[in-house]
Amino acid sequence: MDLAKSVRALETPPGPYSRRQVVLRAFGMALLLPVAGVDLLLAVGDGRPLWPQLVVLPIGLVALLRPAAGRPAWLTAPVRAAVPAVVSGGVTAALFLSGRESVYGPGELAILLCLLVVAVRDCPARWAAVCGVLDGAAVVALSYREVAGDSDISSVNPFGMLFLVGAAAGLGGYLRTLDHRRRATVTETQRAERLAMAADLHDFVAHHVTGILVQTQLAQLLATTEPERLGGILKDVERSAVEALASMRRTVGLLREVPEPGEAGSGDRRPGGDLAALPELVEGFGGPVGPPVELGRDASVPEDLPHEVQAAAYRVVQEALTNVRRHAADATEVTVGLSYDGRVLEVTVRDDGRGGTRLPKAARGGGFGLVGLTERVTALGGELRTGPRSDHRGWEVTAMLPTVRASP
Repeated sequence: MDLAKSVRALETPPGPYSRRQVVLRAFGMALLLPVAGVDLLLAVGDGRPLWPQLVVLPIGLVALLRPAAGRPAWLTAPVRAAVPAVVSGGVTAALFLSGRESVYGPGELAILLCLLVVAVRDCPARWAAVCGVLDGAAVVALSYREVAGDSDISSVNPFGMLFLVGAAAGLGGYLRTLDHRRRATVTETQRAERLAMAADLHDFVAHHVTGILVQTQLAQLLATTEPERLGGILKDVERSAVEALASMRRTVGLLREVPEPGEAGSGDRRPGGDLAALPELVEGFGGPVGPPVELGRDASVPEDLPHEVQAAAYRVVQEALTNVRRHAADATEVTVGLSYDGRVLEVTVRDDGRGGTRLPKAARGGGFGLVGLTERVTALGGELRTGPRSDHRGWEVTAMLPTVRASP
């Protein structure tokens, strides 16, 4: 599964014509429009004035059902939640003060409860409480419409309305919590993806760029003394530059929907690395300027090791070779060894450098390569050891990578 695509799917709101929005709007119309019609029928059947319904219902229906794509900028969630509540409360107050009777219907009640959910879920924190109180008060006020003009209102029991208000507010709070968790998941996924991309840029691009720098330095030295060797060096520089650009394109491709040319249909555009690619990596490191590298792969190492183990082994070798160029450019011999005991793959990279010849400080990097490599190895339950060789003739990097997860 493409993680970057998942992030885009999470953080991109549904379009105005998405299936979910169409279904929700159709459901809202199918539910609210008939119920609003019941309000009008109740008023007509009782011979009571229609103007309260004709004022409140259209405003509430527009606030709830108007498509997001067609809303003006001023029609924000607080406006949608507060205005119908204020209008409904104003109508109730006007009827009560004028002594005229008017019944409320299920349509107005349903609209106000839906707007209460919208207020608690969608309004900014400082407005959610204000709009929620307005909608809740408008719902409770509906209890007094049927007794407008009656001097005895002590018989009115608003507790049923309070229960509906509490239920709607609880639903809105629950949905708001789900939205918060969704945003937190998006943020964490974005952060993890950026860290993975940074690791890829370091692992692949820094390796090639370091090689280009070393070869360029040698080319400058040989330009006047041994110009006949420049052809091979320049070809190696070109190859390293092409590989670096390809790695960068694949890494940046994680942010795009469209795969690289020639990669259509591939499920994974992340730069690859496995045991089968080690010979090419080792050969590219030596070239015309690097020290000879010997790759020793024990016959016990199988071809079908888990992909994450092979990728980690490749990264270990790549980072170790890159560090040889950065910190031990005087090395004359480098050995890469792979062995397997049936449960653990052991990867060893040794050099005989003394550290006397080093790249310029700006080219040596920030020293975070081994930190990231340690995190990658330990995530697999393995162990990474680095330090001087036992014979004090150089440096050694050893990674122990379990191929079978230990039982918890």
